[in-house]
Amino acid sequence: MPNEVEIKFRVQNAAAITRKLKASGFKLITPRTHEMNTLYDLPGQPLRKRGDLLRLRKYGDSWVLTHKSKGKTGRHKVRVETETRVADGAQMEAIILALGFTPVFRYEKFRAEWDDGKGHVVIDHTPIGDFGEIEGPPRWIDSTARALGITPAHYLAQAYTELFFAWKKKTRSRAKDMTFHDAFSRSESV
Repeated sequence: MPNEVEIKFRVQNAAAITRKLKASGFKLITPRTHEMNTLYDLPGQPLRKRGDLLRLRKYGDSWVLTHKSKGKTGRHKVRVETETRVADGAQMEAIILALGFTPVFRYEKFRAEWDDGKGHVVIDHTPIGDFGEIEGPPRWIDSTARALGITPAHYLAQAYTELFFAWKKKTRSRAKDMTFHDAFSRSESV
């Protein structure tokens, strides 16, 4: 099974990162596209407790079902990731629900994808700020990060769920999901 090797980083200036990507030979493979993700688990959340994830993602008009196993976090986050495209997202969700899984967390973003033939960089606009991800071989990740002005001190290994709950604690938001509607409509303090 293929390993996903990546880092996340906070994006302070998306236009500046975009310029650096172009200057480094990256090509935009997917323009800014809306993405909605739903994580599922069984009663008692055994997947979360094991460090696993089951996700159904709608990206533009495409659907993808993903399983990620608990990974190792060092300088880079490494997880086994298994994905498959799904022809009918509503039917896939019906199957997941029929098997006893329930939605436990939703998060959305607008994602632009860049590629240089060796790895992948994405820029995400989320309700809790802008983030980037660099995914590929570890040495390539580090050299790409340097070209973008990102040092290892800026690497983030957290998943969006972890980043959301840290944001929630900091802002005292009552948002339940990392969606633009939920984050902004419930952002008043407790």
